[in-house]
Amino acid sequence: MALAASRAPRILVIRRDNIGDLVCTTPLFDGLRRAQPNAWIGALVNTYNAEVLARNPALDAVYAYEKLKHRRGSLISNLRARARLSSELRRLKFDYVLVPAATPRTVRLAASVSPHEIITPRPIENDTRHEVERTYALGETLGVSGKPGPMRVSPDPKLQEEISRCIGPGPFVAVHISARRPAQRWPVERYAELLDELKKQSGVLLLWAPGSKDDARHPGDDEMARLLFGEGVIPLATPDLATLIAALSLAERVICPDGGAMHIAAALGKPIVALFGDSPVERWGPWRIAHHIVRPVTADLRELRVAPVIEAYVRLGRGASA
Repeated sequence: MALAASRAPRILVIRRDNIGDLVCTTPLFDGLRRAQPNAWIGALVNTYNAEVLARNPALDAVYAYEKLKHRRGSLISNLRARARLSSELRRLKFDYVLVPAATPRTVRLAASVSPHEIITPRPIENDTRHEVERTYALGETLGVSGKPGPMRVSPDPKLQEEISRCIGPGPFVAVHISARRPAQRWPVERYAELLDELKKQSGVLLLWAPGSKDDARHPGDDEMARLLFGEGVIPLATPDLATLIAALSLAERVICPDGGAMHIAAALGKPIVALFGDSPVERWGPWRIAHHIVRPVTADLRELRVAPVIEAYVRLGRGASA
């Protein structure tokens, strides 16, 4: 049963998974704010994805904890910080905790803050909804209605200005080459061929997650990126999420694999050519933005050729989208 909008409940949304998942949750925050204008609305995320919610006007607070695999200090200091955060959240006495990705671990985390009610997704057989729609539906109990709006992220203005001075005037097409999953990675020789074609038409901003590919905790693409340096290509490593968001905000169009960077670009309103492998497009495609998805018949991104990517890029520039 939906709450009356005159009440002022305390609402927490837990999203402890990947960057793209959190970006897909931003329409829910907007929906909650419209439905419950007087509510206190917060989010519990992790330090890896927290920048997605920086400067989000729908939220009263963002809490972030450090995952063990991302920890910079000792195990003991990490666990102590978690205990302090859990205690702080319990003191807030939440009415509702929303858990879009209701894994057993995340539900236990929700229970640990002792809310009045935990809201998890209702299972739907053969669910073909986009992740934005799945997440948005979680707000129905709290009066959220209608269709979800666009995703949103807000770049850091100072960082945006700093990068703009560094890379110079555009226009740029941003090519982001890093991908978390092997199935989302395109071979370096295809990227090289793509950049050769793109720089005939526009400035090219090459973006990647820095680090060695052999780093077990934080693998990066320094080796791959160095193979793509050359005249007409502006290389920019993105050591953190704030840098990635600011850099993408300066692009005219974006070409990248399915993943967090793609969802950030969509949330920034950038037309996108998205390279898809085996992920379900209906669930994870760019949301409410001009885009073109390029995917080999085999769903193996290693088999994707450059020609259809260039064709999609040209069509996108003419205003044609999928």
